[in-house]
Amino acid sequence: MNIARHRLLAWRCAGVGALMLIRLPLPAHAGAPFVTDDPGTTPPGDFEIDLAATHGRLRGETSGGLPSLEVDYGAGSALQLHAVAALAYTRPDGGSLHFGYGDTELGAKLRFLAEDEQGWRPAAALFPLVEAPTGDARQGLGAGRPRAFVPLWLGKSTAGWNIFGGGGYWFDRGPGDQNWWLLCVAATRKVTGSLALGGEVFHASARRPGGKDGTGFNLGGSYDFSAHHHLLLSAGRGLRNGTTSNQLSGYLAYQLTF
Repeated sequence: MNIARHRLLAWRCAGVGALMLIRLPLPAHAGAPFVTDDPGTTPPGDFEIDLAATHGRLRGETSGGLPSLEVDYGAGSALQLHAVAALAYTRPDGGSLHFGYGDTELGAKLRFLAEDEQGWRPAAALFPLVEAPTGDARQGLGAGRPRAFVPLWLGKSTAGWNIFGGGGYWFDRGPGDQNWWLLCVAATRKVTGSLALGGEVFHASARRPGGKDGTGFNLGGSYDFSAHHHLLLSAGRGLRNGTTSNQLSGYLAYQLTF
């Protein structure tokens, strides 16, 4: 399997990543706007740009990003530089709408193990991320403090399926919060020459002392209009403690690769 192409075929899971920019208790992504990421990196010298709209619903609050912008750059054969910026919105039930710039995400993915296409060995990558507190936390548009995520992602292609997953640890020790774990697994399959479909399941430990963990799923797909233009769409919800972790979330994006 071509790992770089894997990233293009893998559908983008519902906008959990952008929602994390505005401090909702949803699992974060490791490569906007995945929840589950794969170890693929953008080809050297190439760009991958996503312009997205995200939406999420929790008990008592609706939030999202409109728009969010992700830029990934292939800085080497196994190194990808990454940045996400978003205009965030949040509206408590019965309250007023707040809209403005959210937190900024920066990271670098390093693939340290290539897949053995004839054997069992998966590809593997580390993808540390840092979220800078550029949003207004008083209006619910940011965390108000730096945060970091250190995940390990694995990926393998077999029998026409792309299977990838892993997880990592969030360092998130602001007032009333605690560090937490995220674990997830996903699978996608090329249905036609242009259409890929798939799904994922993810689990996050409690983000606050005495809080509850959360499990959810997403279904979605990608459609390639050409080698450079792509449509990405997905939606999902919580399966365990869904009213406080993810009642409903969705993601729609135009992706440009060059």
